[in-house]
Amino acid sequence: MMHNPQAEPEARIQNAMRQLLAGPVPDGLKCDVKSLCTLAGVPRATLYRTYPHLKAEFDRQRQAAQEAGQQPDPRLAQIERLKAEVATLRERLSRKNTEARRSEGVPGHSPVPPRSPARRDHHASTTA
Repeated sequence: MMHNPQAEPEARIQNAMRQLLAGPVPDGLKCDVKSLCTLAGVPRATLYRTYPHLKAEFDRQRQAAQEAGQQPDPRLAQIERLKAEVATLRERLSRKNTEARRSEGVPGHSPVPPRSPARRDHHASTTA
């Protein structure tokens, strides 16, 4: 029986692909090419030169998972969720600022003055 020296690294890469894409991603790793190589025990240069078809397949499957709303790496999913939350809060703040500017000229509405530095200094000196 002949031994194929390429079969072992290829199998390790495929196993690492399955593990990263199925999640959860091991601590200290991400769902990316660098982590794929680390998990498979294969240098990145080897992946790029000898197994470009596996890299392309990994990229394709990762993209398909993201488009389907799946995120193998929970940290990346959290980052995306937080980015969306920040965008929503910025929009809300912008609307509130616009409303505050509009109410400055309306009789019966007194705009809220900004906090003076003296208040903060006073608070800091009383708590120290």
